[in-house]
Amino acid sequence: MADEPMMVNVQIDDAGLVLAKDLHADGSYYFPHRGQVADIECCSLSLAEALHARIRPVGTAETVLRNWSTGGPVRATALWDDPAAADPVRVRAGAVVIRDEQMLLIGFEEDGQPFYEIPGGGVETGETLHAAAVRELREESGLAGSVIKEVARVWKDNRREHYFLLDAEGEIGAREQLDNHGGTPVWVPIDRLPTTPVWPRRLAWRIAHWHLAGWPTPPAELADSIHDLQADCTW
Repeated sequence: MADEPMMVNVQIDDAGLVLAKDLHADGSYYFPHRGQVADIECCSLSLAEALHARIRPVGTAETVLRNWSTGGPVRATALWDDPAAADPVRVRAGAVVIRDEQMLLIGFEEDGQPFYEIPGGGVETGETLHAAAVRELREESGLAGSVIKEVARVWKDNRREHYFLLDAEGEIGAREQLDNHGGTPVWVPIDRLPTTPVWPRRLAWRIAHWHLAGWPTPPAELADSIHDLQADCTW
């Protein structure tokens, strides 16, 4: 007989979402397991706080935050969904580059609809994450970058993606010299990120927030199951 799936308790009280504090990682929270002893240290986060908190497991957090943010049903239990526990089929490194209140994106079009990606790509064998982010930025835009810090880790479709804030010098290279799968490097105003169809969707509008409020330490952790980049995302 197959093991029953692990479930977690989901509770929203008058102050917000009830979460346990992770004593082994600064600034992290997690959903208590169903049936877990009641003497664990818990606190309540408002929706605004929870949206920018490091909540584990990240797959469960995406589901709960989506329902809470959109007014959907927040059930008393949820499936323990932890994509970080599995070995990824691909590791991607991405470059977050901001200049003059604008962020560098690679623009594409599909079926007449524009969409954008944060510059980046797969990490090659023997390559460090930092080196991959710098290389991908150079190949896709022509800019020469240097890593400042890692700001986010995103799990999506069995991939793990690391996003780094970079300083970058130079100007966008000639289209025929770039290797970005036919995309076009563009500078998009930071304040337009929340309403721009950017992939990863759950990361884009958080970057706009972090640019004003400060970059997360340690890096944010997100699961992102969104494929419709044209749809609003507030979670």
